[in-house]
Amino acid sequence: MNDSSPTARAGRPRADSKARRAGLASFVGTTIEWYDFYIYGTASALVFGKVFFPGASPAVGVLASFATFWVGFLARPLGGILFGHFGDRMGRKGTLVTTLIMMGAATFLVGALPTHAQIGVAAPFLLALLRAVQGIAVGGEWGGAVLMASESAPKGRGSLFAMLVQQGSPAGAILATLVFLAAGTLDDAAFLSWGWRVPFLLSALLVVVGLVIRLKVEESEDFERVKESGDVVKLPVVEVLRTAWRTVLLGLGASVMGISAAYFTNTFVLAWTTHELHIGRQTMLYVLLAVAVVQFVWQPIGALISERVGETRFMVGSLLANVVVAVPMFLLIETAQPLLVFCGIALAVVCGSGYYAVLAGFLARAFPSRVRYTGISLSYQLCSTLIGGTTPLVAQALLTSGGGSVWPVAGFYAVLLLVTTACVAALGRSTERRAPQAQAVPLTV
Repeated sequence: MNDSSPTARAGRPRADSKARRAGLASFVGTTIEWYDFYIYGTASALVFGKVFFPGASPAVGVLASFATFWVGFLARPLGGILFGHFGDRMGRKGTLVTTLIMMGAATFLVGALPTHAQIGVAAPFLLALLRAVQGIAVGGEWGGAVLMASESAPKGRGSLFAMLVQQGSPAGAILATLVFLAAGTLDDAAFLSWGWRVPFLLSALLVVVGLVIRLKVEESEDFERVKESGDVVKLPVVEVLRTAWRTVLLGLGASVMGISAAYFTNTFVLAWTTHELHIGRQTMLYVLLAVAVVQFVWQPIGALISERVGETRFMVGSLLANVVVAVPMFLLIETAQPLLVFCGIALAVVCGSGYYAVLAGFLARAFPSRVRYTGISLSYQLCSTLIGGTTPLVAQALLTSGGGSVWPVAGFYAVLLLVTTACVAALGRSTERRAPQAQAVPLTV
Protein backbone atom coordinates (compact mmCIF):
# COMPACT_ATOMS: atom_id res chain seq x y z
CA MET A 1 0.00 0.00 0.00
CA ASN A 2 1.25 3.48 -0.83
CA ASP A 3 2.23 5.43 2.28
CA SER A 4 0.59 8.54 0.85
CA SER A 5 -2.83 6.90 0.48
CA PRO A 6 -5.70 8.14 2.72
CA THR A 7 -5.85 4.75 4.45
CA ALA A 8 -2.17 4.84 5.27
CA ARG A 9 -2.37 8.42 6.50
CA ALA A 10 -5.38 7.54 8.66
CA GLY A 11 -3.53 4.59 10.13
CA ARG A 12 -0.48 6.57 11.15
CA PRO A 13 -2.06 8.42 14.15
CA ARG A 14 -3.31 5.09 15.55
CA ALA A 15 0.06 3.45 15.02
CA ASP A 16 1.86 6.40 16.62
CA SER A 17 -0.58 6.37 19.55
CA LYS A 18 -0.04 2.63 20.00
CA ALA A 19 3.73 3.14 19.94
CA ARG A 20 3.55 5.93 22.52
CA ARG A 21 1.34 3.83 24.83
CA ALA A 22 3.71 0.88 24.50
CA GLY A 23 6.72 3.10 25.19
CA LEU A 24 5.05 4.72 28.21
CA ALA A 25 3.90 1.38 29.62
CA SER A 26 7.38 -0.09 29.20
CA PHE A 27 8.99 2.91 30.87
CA VAL A 28 6.55 3.06 33.80
CA GLY A 29 6.53 -0.69 34.38
CA THR A 30 10.31 -0.97 34.21
CA THR A 31 10.71 2.04 36.49
CA ILE A 32 8.58 0.29 39.11
CA GLU A 33 10.47 -2.98 38.70
CA TRP A 34 13.84 -1.23 39.10
CA TYR A 35 12.53 0.82 42.02
CA ASP A 36 11.71 -2.47 43.75
CA PHE A 37 15.09 -3.94 42.82
CA TYR A 38 17.07 -0.86 43.86
CA ILE A 39 15.43 -0.37 47.24
CA TYR A 40 16.56 -3.90 48.08
CA GLY A 41 20.12 -3.00 47.04
CA THR A 42 20.01 0.21 49.08
CA ALA A 43 18.63 -1.62 52.11
CA SER A 44 21.33 -4.29 51.68
CA ALA A 45 23.98 -1.60 51.99
CA LEU A 46 22.37 0.33 54.85
CA VAL A 47 20.23 -1.87 57.05
CA PHE A 48 19.85 -5.59 56.27
CA GLY A 49 23.17 -6.54 57.87
CA LYS A 50 21.96 -5.03 61.14
CA VAL A 51 18.40 -6.39 61.25
CA PHE A 52 18.81 -9.80 59.59
CA PHE A 53 22.43 -10.67 60.55
CA PRO A 54 22.82 -8.92 63.93
CA GLY A 55 25.51 -11.25 65.32
CA ALA A 56 28.02 -10.51 62.56
CA SER A 57 30.63 -7.75 62.47
CA PRO A 58 29.67 -4.73 60.30
CA ALA A 59 31.84 -5.89 57.37
CA VAL A 60 30.61 -9.49 57.53
CA GLY A 61 27.02 -8.30 57.95
CA VAL A 62 27.31 -6.28 54.74
CA LEU A 63 28.79 -9.29 52.93
CA ALA A 64 25.94 -11.49 54.18
CA SER A 65 23.30 -8.99 53.07
CA PHE A 66 25.03 -8.73 49.68
CA ALA A 67 24.80 -12.54 49.45
CA THR A 68 20.99 -12.36 49.75
CA PHE A 69 21.15 -9.55 47.19
CA TRP A 70 22.88 -12.00 44.82
CA VAL A 71 20.06 -14.54 45.22
CA GLY A 72 17.86 -12.29 43.09
CA PHE A 73 20.43 -12.44 40.32
CA LEU A 74 20.68 -16.22 40.54
CA ALA A 75 16.93 -16.39 39.88
CA ARG A 76 16.90 -13.95 36.95
CA PRO A 77 17.85 -16.47 34.19
CA LEU A 78 14.98 -18.70 35.38
CA GLY A 79 12.63 -15.74 34.94
CA GLY A 80 14.13 -15.00 31.54
CA ILE A 81 13.64 -18.59 30.34
CA LEU A 82 10.17 -18.97 31.86
CA PHE A 83 8.69 -15.68 30.67
CA GLY A 84 10.70 -15.78 27.46
CA HIS A 85 9.00 -19.09 26.66
CA PHE A 86 5.51 -17.69 27.21
CA GLY A 87 6.40 -14.33 25.68
CA ASP A 88 7.63 -15.92 22.44
CA ARG A 89 4.69 -18.36 22.31
CA MET A 90 1.75 -16.36 23.69
CA GLY A 91 2.76 -12.71 23.49
CA ARG A 92 4.56 -9.96 25.36
CA LYS A 93 1.66 -8.22 27.14
CA GLY A 94 0.46 -11.02 29.43
CA THR A 95 3.94 -11.83 30.65
CA LEU A 96 4.60 -8.19 31.54
CA VAL A 97 1.43 -7.95 33.62
CA THR A 98 2.45 -11.11 35.51
CA THR A 99 6.02 -9.97 36.19
CA LEU A 100 4.79 -6.63 37.55
CA ILE A 101 2.39 -8.33 39.98
CA MET A 102 5.08 -10.80 41.13
CA MET A 103 7.63 -8.07 41.75
CA GLY A 104 5.19 -5.86 43.63
CA ALA A 105 3.96 -8.68 45.86
CA ALA A 106 7.48 -9.84 46.76
CA THR A 107 8.67 -6.32 47.50
CA PHE A 108 5.66 -5.55 49.70
CA LEU A 109 6.24 -8.76 51.68
CA VAL A 110 9.91 -7.82 52.28
CA GLY A 111 8.58 -4.66 53.93
CA ALA A 112 6.35 -6.77 56.18
CA LEU A 113 9.00 -9.39 57.00
CA PRO A 114 9.84 -10.06 60.68
CA THR A 115 13.48 -9.50 61.62
CA HIS A 116 16.06 -11.91 63.06
CA ALA A 117 15.23 -10.65 66.56
CA GLN A 118 11.59 -11.71 66.05
CA ILE A 119 11.79 -15.10 64.30
CA GLY A 120 15.47 -16.01 64.30
CA VAL A 121 17.18 -17.66 61.31
CA ALA A 122 13.86 -17.94 59.47
CA ALA A 123 14.07 -14.20 58.79
CA PRO A 124 17.12 -14.21 56.48
CA PHE A 125 15.81 -17.41 54.84
CA LEU A 126 12.49 -15.74 53.98
CA LEU A 127 14.35 -12.63 52.88
CA ALA A 128 16.37 -14.71 50.41
CA LEU A 129 13.21 -16.47 49.19
CA LEU A 130 11.43 -13.19 48.47
CA ARG A 131 14.57 -11.90 46.78
CA ALA A 132 14.45 -14.95 44.50
CA VAL A 133 10.85 -14.09 43.52
CA GLN A 134 12.03 -10.55 42.73
CA GLY A 135 14.76 -12.02 40.55
CA ILE A 136 12.35 -14.24 38.60
CA ALA A 137 10.06 -11.25 38.01
CA VAL A 138 12.73 -8.84 36.81
CA GLY A 139 14.27 -11.66 34.74
CA GLY A 140 11.08 -11.81 32.70
CA GLU A 141 10.37 -8.08 32.77
CA TRP A 142 13.35 -6.56 31.01
CA GLY A 143 13.25 -8.53 27.75
CA GLY A 144 9.49 -8.18 27.40
CA ALA A 145 9.54 -4.45 28.08
CA VAL A 146 12.32 -3.92 25.53
CA LEU A 147 10.37 -5.82 22.89
CA MET A 148 7.03 -4.22 23.68
CA ALA A 149 8.59 -0.79 23.18
CA SER A 150 10.88 -1.51 20.22
CA GLU A 151 8.53 -3.79 18.27
CA SER A 152 5.67 -1.29 18.54
CA ALA A 153 7.88 1.66 17.51
CA PRO A 154 7.58 3.47 14.16
CA LYS A 155 9.92 2.12 11.49
CA GLY A 156 13.55 3.04 12.16
CA ARG A 157 12.92 4.17 15.75
CA GLY A 158 13.19 0.85 17.56
CA SER A 159 16.38 1.73 19.42
CA LEU A 160 15.03 5.09 20.52
CA PHE A 161 11.90 3.47 21.97
CA ALA A 162 13.96 0.68 23.55
CA MET A 163 15.92 3.45 25.28
CA LEU A 164 12.72 4.25 27.22
CA VAL A 165 13.10 0.90 28.95
CA GLN A 166 16.68 1.79 29.90
CA GLN A 167 15.37 5.06 31.33
CA GLY A 168 13.52 2.95 33.87
CA SER A 169 16.84 2.20 35.60
CA PRO A 170 17.79 5.78 36.58
CA ALA A 171 14.13 6.66 37.13
CA GLY A 172 13.76 3.71 39.51
CA ALA A 173 16.99 4.73 41.24
CA ILE A 174 15.71 8.30 41.65
CA LEU A 175 12.44 7.08 43.19
CA ALA A 176 14.22 4.59 45.45
CA THR A 177 16.71 7.19 46.67
CA LEU A 178 14.03 9.82 47.30
CA VAL A 179 11.99 7.41 49.40
CA PHE A 180 15.04 6.29 51.38
CA LEU A 181 16.02 9.92 51.89
CA ALA A 182 12.62 10.56 53.42
CA ALA A 183 12.88 7.46 55.60
CA GLY A 184 16.44 8.41 56.54
CA THR A 185 15.30 11.59 58.28
CA LEU A 186 14.22 9.36 61.14
CA ASP A 187 16.64 8.71 63.98
CA ASP A 188 18.64 5.48 63.77
CA ALA A 189 16.38 3.59 66.19
CA ALA A 190 13.20 4.40 64.26
CA PHE A 191 14.88 3.80 60.90
CA LEU A 192 16.12 0.34 61.94
CA SER A 193 12.83 -0.48 63.63
CA TRP A 194 10.29 0.47 60.95
CA GLY A 195 11.52 3.31 58.73
CA TRP A 196 13.38 1.01 56.30
CA ARG A 197 10.11 -0.84 55.64
CA VAL A 198 8.29 2.17 54.17
CA PRO A 199 9.97 2.09 50.70
CA PHE A 200 9.01 -1.58 50.33
CA LEU A 201 5.40 -1.11 51.43
CA LEU A 202 4.93 1.83 49.05
CA SER A 203 5.63 -0.52 46.15
CA ALA A 204 2.01 -1.72 46.30
CA LEU A 205 0.75 1.72 45.23
CA LEU A 206 3.25 1.94 42.38
CA VAL A 207 2.23 -1.50 41.08
CA VAL A 208 -1.42 -0.45 40.88
CA VAL A 209 -0.44 2.56 38.77
CA GLY A 210 1.75 0.40 36.54
CA LEU A 211 -1.00 -2.19 36.01
CA VAL A 212 -3.56 0.45 35.01
CA ILE A 213 -1.18 1.69 32.30
CA ARG A 214 0.12 -1.72 31.17
CA LEU A 215 -3.32 -3.32 30.79
CA LYS A 216 -4.25 -0.72 28.15
CA VAL A 217 -1.35 -1.66 25.86
CA GLU A 218 -1.91 -3.75 22.72
CA GLU A 219 0.26 -6.70 21.73
CA SER A 220 3.41 -5.89 19.72
CA GLU A 221 3.11 -5.97 15.93
CA ASP A 222 6.19 -8.15 15.45
CA PHE A 223 4.71 -10.89 17.62
CA GLU A 224 1.35 -10.61 15.86
CA ARG A 225 3.10 -11.15 12.51
CA VAL A 226 4.96 -14.19 13.86
CA LYS A 227 1.68 -15.58 15.20
CA GLU A 228 -0.18 -15.01 11.94
CA SER A 229 2.59 -16.64 9.91
CA GLY A 230 2.50 -19.74 12.11
CA ASP A 231 6.19 -19.32 12.92
CA VAL A 232 5.72 -19.63 16.69
CA VAL A 233 8.42 -21.86 18.18
CA LYS A 234 7.39 -24.69 20.54
CA LEU A 235 10.52 -24.55 22.70
CA PRO A 236 12.15 -21.11 22.23
CA VAL A 237 15.06 -21.79 24.61
CA VAL A 238 16.04 -24.94 22.69
CA GLU A 239 15.81 -23.08 19.39
CA VAL A 240 17.94 -20.21 20.68
CA LEU A 241 20.64 -22.50 22.07
CA ARG A 242 20.62 -24.57 18.87
CA THR A 243 20.80 -21.72 16.36
CA ALA A 244 22.12 -18.66 18.21
CA TRP A 245 24.28 -19.79 21.13
CA ARG A 246 27.20 -17.64 19.93
CA THR A 247 24.91 -14.61 19.89
CA VAL A 248 23.76 -15.44 23.43
CA LEU A 249 27.36 -15.56 24.66
CA LEU A 250 28.34 -12.33 22.91
CA GLY A 251 25.17 -10.67 24.21
CA LEU A 252 26.07 -11.84 27.71
CA GLY A 253 29.51 -10.26 27.42
CA ALA A 254 28.13 -7.08 25.85
CA SER A 255 25.79 -6.66 28.85
CA VAL A 256 28.47 -6.93 31.55
CA MET A 257 28.99 -3.25 32.27
CA GLY A 258 25.36 -2.34 31.64
CA ILE A 259 24.40 -4.62 34.51
CA SER A 260 27.32 -4.25 36.89
CA ALA A 261 27.77 -0.45 36.80
CA ALA A 262 24.63 0.32 38.78
CA TYR A 263 25.60 -2.10 41.52
CA PHE A 264 29.03 -0.59 41.81
CA THR A 265 27.50 2.79 42.57
CA ASN A 266 24.12 2.09 44.19
CA THR A 267 25.24 -0.84 46.32
CA PHE A 268 29.01 -1.29 46.74
CA VAL A 269 29.98 2.39 46.71
CA LEU A 270 27.11 3.21 49.06
CA ALA A 271 28.32 0.59 51.53
CA TRP A 272 32.00 1.55 51.10
CA THR A 273 31.45 5.27 51.61
CA THR A 274 29.07 4.96 54.56
CA HIS A 275 31.02 2.25 56.42
CA GLU A 276 34.73 2.56 55.60
CA LEU A 277 34.89 6.22 54.53
CA HIS A 278 32.35 7.36 57.17
CA ILE A 279 30.31 9.63 54.89
CA GLY A 280 26.84 10.22 56.30
CA ARG A 281 24.03 8.01 55.06
CA GLN A 282 21.85 10.94 53.99
CA THR A 283 24.77 12.69 52.30
CA MET A 284 25.52 9.65 50.14
CA LEU A 285 21.89 9.20 49.22
CA TYR A 286 21.85 12.81 47.99
CA VAL A 287 25.01 12.10 45.97
CA LEU A 288 23.45 9.02 44.37
CA LEU A 289 20.25 10.93 43.68
CA ALA A 290 22.22 13.59 41.78
CA VAL A 291 24.08 10.87 39.86
CA ALA A 292 20.80 9.20 38.87
CA VAL A 293 19.51 12.53 37.56
CA VAL A 294 22.68 12.92 35.47
CA GLN A 295 22.14 9.45 34.02
CA PHE A 296 18.46 10.11 33.30
CA VAL A 297 19.30 13.31 31.41
CA TRP A 298 22.33 11.93 29.55
CA GLN A 299 20.91 8.63 28.26
CA PRO A 300 18.55 10.16 25.65
CA ILE A 301 21.38 12.42 24.48
CA GLY A 302 23.65 9.41 24.13
CA ALA A 303 20.98 7.54 22.13
CA LEU A 304 20.67 10.48 19.73
CA ILE A 305 24.44 10.71 19.29
CA SER A 306 24.60 6.99 18.53
CA GLU A 307 22.19 7.51 15.64
CA ARG A 308 24.64 9.88 14.01
CA VAL A 309 27.87 7.95 14.54
CA GLY A 310 26.60 4.36 14.56
CA GLU A 311 25.60 2.24 17.55
CA THR A 312 28.60 -0.08 17.76
CA ARG A 313 31.11 2.73 17.31
CA PHE A 314 29.37 4.87 19.92
CA MET A 315 29.12 2.05 22.46
CA VAL A 316 32.78 1.06 22.06
CA GLY A 317 33.87 4.70 22.36
CA SER A 318 31.80 5.20 25.51
CA LEU A 319 33.22 2.09 27.14
CA LEU A 320 36.83 3.00 26.33
CA ALA A 321 36.24 6.47 27.76
CA ASN A 322 34.98 4.76 30.91
CA VAL A 323 38.23 2.78 31.14
CA VAL A 324 40.17 6.05 31.02
CA VAL A 325 38.15 7.61 33.86
CA ALA A 326 38.06 4.48 36.07
CA VAL A 327 41.10 5.34 38.21
CA PRO A 328 40.16 9.04 38.62
CA MET A 329 36.67 7.91 39.68
CA PHE A 330 37.96 5.74 42.53
CA LEU A 331 40.52 8.35 43.61
CA LEU A 332 37.82 11.01 43.78
CA ILE A 333 35.54 8.73 45.80
CA GLU A 334 38.39 7.88 48.17
CA THR A 335 38.71 11.57 49.17
CA ALA A 336 35.44 11.14 51.10
CA GLN A 337 34.48 14.68 50.08
CA PRO A 338 30.85 14.54 48.92
CA LEU A 339 31.29 16.94 45.99
CA LEU A 340 34.34 15.05 44.73
CA VAL A 341 32.58 11.73 45.27
CA PHE A 342 29.74 13.00 43.10
CA CYS A 343 32.17 14.18 40.41
CA GLY A 344 33.90 10.81 40.37
CA ILE A 345 30.73 8.75 40.02
CA ALA A 346 29.14 11.21 37.58
CA LEU A 347 32.24 11.07 35.39
CA ALA A 348 31.88 7.31 35.01
CA VAL A 349 28.10 7.54 34.57
CA VAL A 350 28.38 10.03 31.71
CA CYS A 351 30.84 7.73 29.93
CA GLY A 352 28.91 4.54 30.59
CA SER A 353 25.22 5.46 30.47
CA GLY A 354 25.29 6.34 26.77
CA TYR A 355 26.34 2.75 26.06
CA TYR A 356 23.63 1.51 28.43
CA ALA A 357 20.94 3.57 26.69
CA VAL A 358 21.67 1.86 23.36
CA LEU A 359 22.21 -1.64 24.75
CA ALA A 360 18.56 -2.77 24.71
CA GLY A 361 17.93 -2.07 21.04
CA PHE A 362 21.40 -3.35 20.17
CA LEU A 363 20.65 -6.76 21.74
CA ALA A 364 17.10 -6.95 20.35
CA ARG A 365 18.31 -6.66 16.76
CA ALA A 366 20.76 -9.52 17.27
CA PHE A 367 17.96 -12.13 17.52
CA PRO A 368 15.10 -13.08 15.13
CA SER A 369 11.64 -11.98 16.30
CA ARG A 370 10.30 -15.53 16.81
CA VAL A 371 12.80 -16.22 19.62
CA ARG A 372 13.78 -12.66 20.46
CA TYR A 373 12.23 -12.55 23.94
CA THR A 374 14.06 -15.70 25.00
CA GLY A 375 17.31 -14.70 23.27
CA ILE A 376 17.76 -11.27 24.82
CA SER A 377 16.49 -12.49 28.19
CA LEU A 378 19.02 -15.33 28.26
CA SER A 379 21.91 -13.02 27.34
CA TYR A 380 21.00 -10.27 29.77
CA GLN A 381 19.85 -12.39 32.69
CA LEU A 382 22.69 -14.93 32.56
CA CYS A 383 25.01 -11.94 32.68
CA SER A 384 23.10 -10.59 35.66
CA THR A 385 23.70 -13.86 37.52
CA LEU A 386 27.38 -14.18 36.69
CA ILE A 387 28.31 -10.49 36.93
CA GLY A 388 25.57 -8.23 38.29
CA GLY A 389 24.79 -10.03 41.54
CA THR A 390 28.43 -10.81 42.24
CA THR A 391 29.66 -7.26 41.61
CA PRO A 392 29.08 -5.78 45.09
CA LEU A 393 30.01 -9.10 46.70
CA VAL A 394 33.35 -9.37 44.84
CA ALA A 395 34.11 -5.66 45.18
CA GLN A 396 33.48 -5.74 48.95
CA ALA A 397 35.55 -8.92 49.30
CA LEU A 398 38.44 -7.31 47.38
CA LEU A 399 38.22 -4.20 49.53
CA THR A 400 38.16 -6.24 52.75
CA SER A 401 40.95 -8.63 51.76
CA GLY A 402 43.07 -5.72 50.53
CA GLY A 403 42.97 -4.06 53.92
CA GLY A 404 40.78 -1.23 52.67
CA SER A 405 42.82 -0.51 49.53
CA VAL A 406 40.63 0.39 46.56
CA TRP A 407 43.16 -0.60 43.88
CA PRO A 408 42.02 -4.24 43.58
CA VAL A 409 38.45 -2.97 43.16
CA ALA A 410 39.54 -0.51 40.45
CA GLY A 411 41.30 -3.35 38.62
CA PHE A 412 38.15 -5.48 38.79
CA TYR A 413 36.12 -2.56 37.41
CA ALA A 414 38.54 -2.05 34.49
CA VAL A 415 38.50 -5.75 33.56
CA LEU A 416 34.70 -5.72 33.35
CA LEU A 417 34.85 -2.69 31.07
CA LEU A 418 37.38 -4.29 28.71
CA VAL A 419 35.40 -7.55 28.47
CA THR A 420 32.25 -5.56 27.65
CA THR A 421 34.04 -3.53 24.98
CA ALA A 422 35.39 -6.61 23.20
CA CYS A 423 32.00 -8.34 23.17
CA VAL A 424 30.12 -5.24 21.96
CA ALA A 425 32.55 -4.91 19.04
CA ALA A 426 32.24 -8.60 18.15
CA LEU A 427 28.43 -8.68 18.42
CA GLY A 428 28.14 -5.50 16.36
CA ARG A 429 30.20 -7.05 13.54
CA SER A 430 28.21 -10.30 13.73
CA THR A 431 24.84 -8.51 13.53
CA GLU A 432 25.98 -6.34 10.63
CA ARG A 433 27.09 -9.41 8.66
CA ARG A 434 23.73 -11.14 9.16
CA ALA A 435 21.48 -8.19 8.42
CA PRO A 436 23.33 -5.36 6.69
CA GLN A 437 20.15 -3.96 5.23
CA ALA A 438 18.58 -3.62 8.69
CA GLN A 439 21.66 -1.90 10.05
CA ALA A 440 21.59 0.57 7.20
CA VAL A 441 18.17 1.95 8.20
CA PRO A 442 18.80 5.21 10.06
CA LEU A 443 16.92 6.05 13.24
CA THR A 444 14.90 9.22 13.06
CA VAL A 445 13.75 11.55 15.75
